[in-house]
This record gives sequence, C-alpha cells and structure tokens, in this order.
Amino acid sequence: MQNMQAPPSAARNESTDLWFAVGLVWELGYVIAIPAFLFGFGGSYLDRMYGTSPLLTLIGLLLAFLLSAAAVYRKVKRIIR
Repeated sequence: MQNMQAPPSAARNESTDLWFAVGLVWELGYVIAIPAFLFGFGGSYLDRMYGTSPLLTLIGLLLAFLLSAAAVYRKVKRIIR
C-alpha cells in the first residue's frame, strides 16, 4: 500500500499559508476596527459636545471607512505583487 501522506515540505507549506492567512485577517481586522472605533466614538463625543447628533458620528464613520478601504487596498496590492 502506498503512503498517502503529503511530503513534509507540502505540510509545512500549508501550515505557513494558514498562519499567513490568520495574520492577514488579524491585521485587516485591526486596520478596520481601530479607525471605526476612534472616529465613530470621537464623532459621537463631538456630537454630544456640540449638539449636532448624528452628523459628526456619520462623518467620522465615513472617514474611518475611507481610511480602512485605502489601507486594505494597499495591503492587497502589496500581497498581489
């Protein structure tokens, strides 16, 4: 009977790919969550301070979305190269 296991180099490659994917998801999570948290709560705080609810919160979230989208685009572009 033949041995049906992958060669050690293939197993190591799959493990490396898995950890790369986990690291990428972790990094992208931070790239998306931190600006959303900072700009969202910052806008909410300013809305309460100036009584402009929900204008500054929405502007903050829009800025967070744009910053996150730009960062994700740069990261994906770097990976594709």
